[in-house]
Amino acid sequence: MKILLVGEYSRLHNSLKKGLEELEHEVTLVGTGDMFKKFPVDESIRAKWFSDKPLPLLIRKIYLRFFKKDPAQWEIGYRFKKLLPKLQNYDVVQLINSHSIGTYPNTEIILLKRLFEQNGKVFLMACGDDYPVVKAYLEGKMRYHMLTPYLESGSTLNSDFALKYLTKPFKKLFDFGYQNAEAIIPSDMDYKIPWEGWDKVSEMIPNPIILSKDYSPIKIDGKKIRILFGINTMNYTKKGYRFFDEALSKIEKKYAHLLEITRTENLPFSKYVKELETCHILLDNVYAFDQGYNALEAMARGKVVFTGAEIEFEQHYNLTEKVAINALPDSESVFLELEKLILNPEKIESIGRNARRFIEKEHDYIIVAKKYLSVWENFSKGSL
Repeated sequence: MKILLVGEYSRLHNSLKKGLEELEHEVTLVGTGDMFKKFPVDESIRAKWFSDKPLPLLIRKIYLRFFKKDPAQWEIGYRFKKLLPKLQNYDVVQLINSHSIGTYPNTEIILLKRLFEQNGKVFLMACGDDYPVVKAYLEGKMRYHMLTPYLESGSTLNSDFALKYLTKPFKKLFDFGYQNAEAIIPSDMDYKIPWEGWDKVSEMIPNPIILSKDYSPIKIDGKKIRILFGINTMNYTKKGYRFFDEALSKIEKKYAHLLEITRTENLPFSKYVKELETCHILLDNVYAFDQGYNALEAMARGKVVFTGAEIEFEQHYNLTEKVAINALPDSESVFLELEKLILNPEKIESIGRNARRFIEKEHDYIIVAKKYLSVWENFSKGSL
């Protein structure tokens, strides 16, 4: 099968691509690399003129300030348009979300229309912000979520990125993608729940993770416990990082002699992984029911992750063992969970082993790639 993957924000499409290729399928990944994360792509549509060169970068800043328009998005659209003649005759086109190219909505509709016309089946991922997800969050469909801090504060500051999906241009773009999609594929509980009730939604397919063969379980053996707090500053509020900061401040004062705490900001994925390899505990996310990519990458390495691990997640996978720490939006709760681990390091070792087994069973990239192939091959419009 010949497969085109459009967009990359987490490493999902990169890991899926590797799994599909090992199953002897031909795969092309198109995307921008997602800013500082610098994810690999086969065909880049990253804005180079308005990101790398001093004069165009100055022009970009002026446009953003005075006209609220980003020339870099026009450039992304231009680069995708130039690629279109190469992006033909694929059996499957999968979009990472409805705004997978990253240009302005009206332009994106034009580009997607041509892309769809010259290829086969279209599928839409449900693995991040999109109209049904943001709508469900605002309607209170989940107990808490990434927009909770903005709703509690009464401010939309820094939530514009998510709220844009409710605006007329982005709703039109979403409708176009949804209407042309054979199926919608959720990747975890934070997206499965908001999409419930919509037509075309397939079974949830977990995020694919490439498992390292040189894995070795955590052994504390009297060593200091190493905690990693890897921050994406753009997501500081919506991931509830302040609760981790507050808990760390308290735990460090009380147990400094037992700990090594590393705090990083906006690392490219390749550098982030190096930090991940040496830690025992990762602080990942508060406002989640399930694990995102950073959490899963850590769990695959046998780390103890503070992330989403709500009852809905445990029930979905029929879990009887703890595979991660369910981090709640409460710094005292985070502190107490950290304290339990520090005072009982054998729990770090056992939860780490559970985490690795869970990833092997549910997230192995070959197993997951086969599930995608099944959906792509067996579903057509109206059959879900």
